[in-house]
Amino acid sequence: MRVATWNVNSVKQRMPRLLEWLDERQPDVVCLQETKLADDAFTKLLGDELSGRGYESAVYGQAQWNGVALLSKVGLEDVVTGVAGAPGFPDPEARAIAATCGGVRIHSLYVPNGREPDSDHYQYKLAWLAALKDVVAAGPAEQIVCGDMNIAPTDADVFDPAAFVGSTHVTAPERQALADLMSTGLHDVVRDRWPTERVFSYWDYRAGMFHQDLGMRIDLMLTSGPVAERVKAAWIDRKARKGTGPSDHAPVIIDLDTAPDGDIGPVVPPPSAPRGAKKKTTKLPQNR
Repeated sequence: MRVATWNVNSVKQRMPRLLEWLDERQPDVVCLQETKLADDAFTKLLGDELSGRGYESAVYGQAQWNGVALLSKVGLEDVVTGVAGAPGFPDPEARAIAATCGGVRIHSLYVPNGREPDSDHYQYKLAWLAALKDVVAAGPAEQIVCGDMNIAPTDADVFDPAAFVGSTHVTAPERQALADLMSTGLHDVVRDRWPTERVFSYWDYRAGMFHQDLGMRIDLMLTSGPVAERVKAAWIDRKARKGTGPSDHAPVIIDLDTAPDGDIGPVVPPPSAPRGAKKKTTKLPQNR
């Protein structure tokens, strides 16, 4: 089973690329974030295209902002939207959807950004993650918790730690909240498989940062132990970030039980900028 997560940064804007990517990579389950469409608009736009490709879909949308979805060729059971016990800002936002697909409980998440350390939105982010931990802890043995986590787990997951001093995504409380979530038994399978490699999933649109490989790894694929044991490949599909009109995120893909493309990775294709390229101190935007 191939499972992918992708922050598409507007499914309407990314529709042709998304459909081409589905045809190319043939994922069995896809977790989408930042769809930026209400549920009926999502279904009207993509319903026929997805069903024609064999996908069932479950969506939790919000016009213009946020929005998550699950696409599955292997079943879509017990769909739950939102995170039980999580706060809103001030009202509930469309940031989480979960379902059982192919016997695995899969969560598609768009974690709050946090905006600025110690802001109200930052405290909302931490409380939201604490509620998510409780939901995952109460879940079944086989789980995948994935999506745009808006946290870089370590300094190795940003192009230059000095560029992020005073910014969200890298602060100690955020990283501790992620560690607390992972303490439920989750494994960061991309990093486990590629412990020393330069691996990013997000690159700012500005200043040629993608081409220089000045990015960060905030899109994560976290799995419970039984699922981690099934992983045969774990990689970032950097090709989907190239070309005209891309999202600023690339898909993260894991292959369970079999790896149709072999044990590839960590980034496919490799970055055009060599490892050790000159670093910039431009901070990434904080408005997602």
